[in-house]
Amino acid sequence: MQIYKVLRAPEWAQMQRDGQTAGAPVDLADGYVHLSTAEQLPVTLEKHFANVDGLVLLACAAERMGAELRWEPSRGGALFPHLYRPLAMADVLWSRPLPLQDGRHRTGDLA
Repeated sequence: MQIYKVLRAPEWAQMQRDGQTAGAPVDLADGYVHLSTAEQLPVTLEKHFANVDGLVLLACAAERMGAELRWEPSRGGALFPHLYRPLAMADVLWSRPLPLQDGRHRTGDLA
């Protein structure tokens, strides 16, 4: 199953340099890496990244994350994927820019 992480360009550059990331400031504060399913991603973008340009979308393989990936209630009681270890480059299936067009992020085909 693919799940998704949104990073700002400097966070993505750091991850590429170091081979892993503990995530954005919100991830560090909460103690886990916040991820989203394809269905959750549009609201995540609207709520946390509205009008933020220069984002990168990472598709990650949930099955590579093992027991450190937990599905926990969050927004509206929905189960969200939370990773209780750094997100590693080995978890990433692909990455691509998330363009901002007319005030909205275009995720395109997530396959």
